[in-house]
Amino acid sequence: MAKGYWIGRVDVSDADAYKAYVAANAEAFAKYGARFLVRGGAFEAVEGEARARNVVIEFPSRQAAIDCWNSPEYRRAKALRDGHAVADMVVIDGYDGPQPGEG
Repeated sequence: MAKGYWIGRVDVSDADAYKAYVAANAEAFAKYGARFLVRGGAFEAVEGEARARNVVIEFPSRQAAIDCWNSPEYRRAKALRDGHAVADMVVIDGYDGPQPGEG
């Protein structure tokens, strides 16, 4: 079964309020098996528009990723972010097929 991912791009307008969101989202992420693959960090926008902060979160499955997004635990956390950041978020299936140079 392919894993599921959240891919997010975020512009934060209130860093203190965003810290409260980060602290609160840990409950939902732990419950649904989330693991950060990318969490902020230096980047180069090599094509298209960028936001200031990027995140890639891995889940055991796309269903777990969707369930986390819709969970009451995450909704409580997201309410702390609302109005203090603008985000583009997608939930996407992982890829389990052949890789370049394989077979």
